[in-house]
Amino acid sequence: MININFPVVELIDRLAIAEVKFEKTQLNQTEVDYYRQQFDCYDFTRVQDAFTKLKDIHRMIWSLEADLRQGNEGQHDLAEIGRRAIAIRDWNRTRIELKNNIAELLNCAVREIKRDHRSE
Repeated sequence: MININFPVVELIDRLAIAEVKFEKTQLNQTEVDYYRQQFDCYDFTRVQDAFTKLKDIHRMIWSLEADLRQGNEGQHDLAEIGRRAIAIRDWNRTRIELKNNIAELLNCAVREIKRDHRSE
């Protein structure tokens, strides 16, 4: 098996997503275990509060996307769908800022940068 390395901040984000997904569906225990095993190899105490905030952001995005993921967009008018899309974009902007702050705290050189994108 090949070990694939990626920035530690991405591990933190993936674990946050996986844990929220598990809270909502209980369908991805293997995924949670995979990321948690790697996460537990590091001392992330400096970023624990940021990790909690990151999970909160993913919960907000999950709730905004829930009906749309299930194909229930017909239950909402276009104004509501647009409102949700803008809210998701804004939450993703906050997520990117937080991820970049975590990267800085952990001396991770990788930052997420958006160009010509409204989430900048």
